[in-house]
Amino acid sequence: MKNVIFTVLQLVLFLVVFFIGSIFPPFHFEHVILATPGTTRIFIADGLLLTLALCVLIVLGEALSKRLRTAAPWTTLAFVLALVFGLMMKFGFLTRSNF
Repeated sequence: MKNVIFTVLQLVLFLVVFFIGSIFPPFHFEHVILATPGTTRIFIADGLLLTLALCVLIVLGEALSKRLRTAAPWTTLAFVLALVFGLMMKFGFLTRSNF
């Protein structure tokens, strides 16, 4: 039960970091997805990269505290769910219009 609660909390943390990194991009990693004369669709990858870095730090902390076998699968599940939910909510996607 404790693992499920920590997984949900990590999921929320990953989603918040993904959202904040997408709104206020510190690194400005942008990838143009579609460019037409009227609009440009861009994916801002900063939130995704910050979320990945946070996941690596959490797994590293679990490895140092020798809980890698029991806690890392739950952290990975929270990370993957945060990516799926964040991309479904279109975090990081930006449309610029010339009009």
